[in-house]
Amino acid sequence: MKVVKEYSDRACLEQLQNDNKQAFALLFDLHAPTLCRFVHGYLKNQVEAEEIVQDCFVKLWERRYEFDQDIVFKTYLYTSAYRAILKNLRRHRYWVFEDYNDQLLVEESSPSNVLEYQELEQLYQSAVEQLPSRRREIFVLSRQQGLSHAMIAKELNISVKCVENQITKALKFLKVYFQAHGLTMMLVLLLLS
Repeated sequence: MKVVKEYSDRACLEQLQNDNKQAFALLFDLHAPTLCRFVHGYLKNQVEAEEIVQDCFVKLWERRYEFDQDIVFKTYLYTSAYRAILKNLRRHRYWVFEDYNDQLLVEESSPSNVLEYQELEQLYQSAVEQLPSRRREIFVLSRQQGLSHAMIAKELNISVKCVENQITKALKFLKVYFQAHGLTMMLVLLLLS
């Protein structure tokens, strides 16, 4: 006899909050392979991809009591992985710069490179300015001031879900805006970080 249970994030969250390791294993089996391919697509390093995915699931387990009932685990995991990818890429970029000698760094900051960076910064600022005022305020608090969603929600007296929605909408707009200018959002964020 074969028993098939329908998977739902709400039921899984309830099981996780009851310390059910089988529910965690189910979640891992369901999302880890595709998440690993997603991370590997950016980093091109299987070991680092697996480490990032493992860290995402460890954080999920550690934070299982903090999630609200409307959690979408796939969204949480991909967002967490994406942030880890950016952090990883920034760290590698920093190490690369550390290895350069001073003469090469001076050559790299030529007037044309400085001008390109300034143009990119202006393009980014222009895109952010086009966001609706409340969305822009939330986006700036999150991405430029580094506040967590919970901190923003508390400061602005709105729900965390509202913060998440506004940031998602802002990122979608920025992605389309940069694509219209022939750039990828990942490239812009990396260059401006």
